[in-house]
Amino acid sequence: MTNKRNIINIAVIAHVDAGKSTLVDAFLNQSGVFRDNEVIRERIMDSDDIEQERGITIYSKNCSIRHGDYKINIVDTPGHSDFSSEVERVLKTVDTVLLLVDATEGPMPQTRFVLQKSLEQGLKPILFINKIDKKDQRAEEVVNEVFDLFVELNANDEQCDFPIVYGIAKEGIAKLELDDEGKDLSPLFETIINHVDAYPDYDDESLQVQISALAYDDYIGRLGIGRVFKGKLKSSEQINICSEGKEPRRGKISRISVYEGLNQVQVDEAESGEIVVLAGIPDIEIGETICAEGQNLPLGAILIEEPTLSMNFMVNDSPFVGRSGKFVTTRHIRDRLEKELEVNVGLRVEPLDTTDGYKVSGRGELHLSILIENMRREGYELGVSKPQVLMHKNEEGKTVEPIERVIVNCPESYSGTVISELNTRKGMMESMEIVDGGYVKIEFLVPTRGLLGYRSEFINVTRGEGTLLSSFERFEEYKGEIPSRLNGVLISQSPGKTMGYALNALSSRGTLFVDPGVDVYEGMIIGMNSRKEDMVVNPTKNKKMSNVRASGSDDAIKLAPPKIFTLEESLEFIDDDELVEVTPDSIRLRKKVLNEQDRIKYNRSMASRAIVE
Repeated sequence: MTNKRNIINIAVIAHVDAGKSTLVDAFLNQSGVFRDNEVIRERIMDSDDIEQERGITIYSKNCSIRHGDYKINIVDTPGHSDFSSEVERVLKTVDTVLLLVDATEGPMPQTRFVLQKSLEQGLKPILFINKIDKKDQRAEEVVNEVFDLFVELNANDEQCDFPIVYGIAKEGIAKLELDDEGKDLSPLFETIINHVDAYPDYDDESLQVQISALAYDDYIGRLGIGRVFKGKLKSSEQINICSEGKEPRRGKISRISVYEGLNQVQVDEAESGEIVVLAGIPDIEIGETICAEGQNLPLGAILIEEPTLSMNFMVNDSPFVGRSGKFVTTRHIRDRLEKELEVNVGLRVEPLDTTDGYKVSGRGELHLSILIENMRREGYELGVSKPQVLMHKNEEGKTVEPIERVIVNCPESYSGTVISELNTRKGMMESMEIVDGGYVKIEFLVPTRGLLGYRSEFINVTRGEGTLLSSFERFEEYKGEIPSRLNGVLISQSPGKTMGYALNALSSRGTLFVDPGVDVYEGMIIGMNSRKEDMVVNPTKNKKMSNVRASGSDDAIKLAPPKIFTLEESLEFIDDDELVEVTPDSIRLRKKVLNEQDRIKYNRSMASRAIVE
């Protein structure tokens, strides 16, 4: 085993798409982890199907490499703000962070968040300016922007004196100066070893292992992942599980694994500094400390950011229930959510009072929609309500809401519309600057409520040429009412198959969401009205044959392609009285109350309740 004094743990942190997973690939490639004849796919650490499809990291993951006499444990972290609770916990287990910043984009909203958390932990980051091969790279400017960000986040003098490495993660190249030749990642390896002291030898001290992440194995149950801060952890020994303010409870470690390359290798003992995966404690929780039997030495609690958004996950009660899903009952949904809570610590689940289902709270739309997507792929059916932002009370008893920092890049010609729309949604513009190519970069602070349903509108307004990135900034006092969707919807009045003749007649009334020949039911949403009112329509009506003109003798009907929603777009689009029906093979939009007469009564009761309140 590597000498314990030669263990260094690092986390790779950055904004979305800065190249974290690509850099970890290069680390692994150049450290001899793979065989010469092994076929290696890109972003090897993104093992989840959705991670592969979307090109994002959702779950933090560990691996290790060896460089000379050093073992370097690497944690690849998510870049999206919805998975920030993953980043926060990881930082407790590392000695330094490798901060990746795009040589063109510079620091982005999530860069600020992950850097702030690192600085608060007292870590001294290493800056890696990535993608210096881009034609519009501005690496030197970006270094200055990052330095300004360090100062803005109250970094101390030691933290501000960060080493800088330039590189191209995709090609596995790093260099200390921009004009160096650069052949491999050696300059980065050497910078890590020179900048970070190996973990001290605490083997002879009292045992302390803090759990920072959880995993689950179908055969051995819940797994705890954390660092051995002090002492030696031995397999099959009796231990105490400790946390602040609680009596310790006893347990026994049944198995210990450490990371070697991408694999977990079972060991009899792990020394101080090592990151371990341990089994045998079915009720282990994040932040708990493993101590020697008879001792109670808990480390400081790991605080998890509170959820900012909730959705109701309800039993699917549409006429099409069970057509493609295997798991459709309340019990099925409850069991699946309980399993998710085993490892997804940013999640909260509460039963609903009025209907069969659960209020599920998380860190954002993406956090919850990834869970929904996983569930539908596993064969679940459910109805999901419009996302609701979670309000809090501050110390003075005032209502506060989450505010996000938003950075918009768009062509200058669209900037006026974007500014106007975000102002309407209670956004405050902080800065605006012209960048190359006729684009502008605008920075806003916007309530999370104001961003719900806006992203798809933003894509339309900017003709797909703009980007909008956001990250949680802070809580502020409630900003007042924000206008919701302006258009009504087209609602099917009867079940059946949609007909081209009927859809052709309806296409002048708004935007259609369905093709001809699609099964629909009463109360299903089949399009968006061009006006603000909802309209009940019959999409199943066909042209009647007559002895004057045959139904097939007219010109062939040519319909524009329907608007097809992704899961996220569906959740953004729906209103308070609507649901997204999620099944393994379909995503449908519908009214909560399907029958037209019942819906009128429901809307009246809701309106009168709102007046009373």
